[in-house]
Amino acid sequence: MNDSSTAPATVRPTLAAVARLAGVSNSTASLAFSGTGPVSDATRDRVLAAAKQLNYAGPDPRARSLRRGRSGIVGVVMEERVGDAFRDPIKIALLDGITEEIGAIDAGLLILTDAGDAAQRIEDAPMDAVVLVGCSPRLDESVGMLRQRGIPLIAIEGDPAVGVPVIGQDNREASRIAAQHLHDLGHRDVAVVALPLTRDRNRGRFTTESARTASSTTAVDRLAGVQDVFPGVGGWVTRGSFVEEGRLAGTALLEQAQGRPTAIVAQSDLLAAGVIRAAEELGLEVPWDVSVVGFDGVRVDGLWPYDLTTLVQPAVDKGRAAGRAVVDMLEGREITPESFTSEFHQGNTTAAPAHR
Repeated sequence: MNDSSTAPATVRPTLAAVARLAGVSNSTASLAFSGTGPVSDATRDRVLAAAKQLNYAGPDPRARSLRRGRSGIVGVVMEERVGDAFRDPIKIALLDGITEEIGAIDAGLLILTDAGDAAQRIEDAPMDAVVLVGCSPRLDESVGMLRQRGIPLIAIEGDPAVGVPVIGQDNREASRIAAQHLHDLGHRDVAVVALPLTRDRNRGRFTTESARTASSTTAVDRLAGVQDVFPGVGGWVTRGSFVEEGRLAGTALLEQAQGRPTAIVAQSDLLAAGVIRAAEELGLEVPWDVSVVGFDGVRVDGLWPYDLTTLVQPAVDKGRAAGRAVVDMLEGREITPESFTSEFHQGNTTAAPAHR
């Protein structure tokens, strides 16, 4: 006769276990179940096969809705198109961190964008909570509507809307440290390759004066940090954190010998990689002809033999902090928004400027 009291407890499979077996990130596994985001059919099939092997049925939105009065969905609103966000390793790291934490309440992700005419979709989507990732002030009205619906909100950087707690990042101070590093090396002719400064995401040259109309909090803070050391610094604004955008910016800033900066501060590592590529195409040597600094601390394919001088930000930890805040708010607990610092990493892409 079996004694049920001594039988081993059945361990319930988790989404994280499914992700490990399928060889994908937690966020990709979550998106495979929710049917949102750019997940290929092959990847979705692999995730579902792993789930079947582990007897993980996935969250049942209908059952959960009846049982808890929740949709089982946490919305993540990005400031750019979803496809562009999934080309950015920082955004992927944030999503991984969020997914790790909301797994505790068996929630899935719904990825939304504030690009274009997205306000109505954001306001109407069935969500238990919303994480705003670097979103612009144009969402203020939607944020107000979500708050009226009683939906908990947390922001990662971005514009701190009234009443929305923010997971912070030391963008200004980190960029100041990078700029001071260049100043200490002897650089005085410095340019910035910036992330989008305004909602139209137009690329082109910018000056300190034209940057005064900027609405992107992250880009503005990083620019301000450089301006703390190099007042009046200008440069090139890009359409997003992509290597090709950095290459275009680098070409524009470096192709003419007259007025060429001796150092460039890029607001992401992908942009920095593009600047380095442009310098090589123009026959310039990094760091002897031009020093390059990035921001993020991510792996960039094809960058060898360069070890990029950069600011390393804890992107996964920021995502986890946002995910924990979501869980705490949904469970009725008070939250204390966290703020994170970046670590300066000196690589081999910066050196004293050559004598001109």
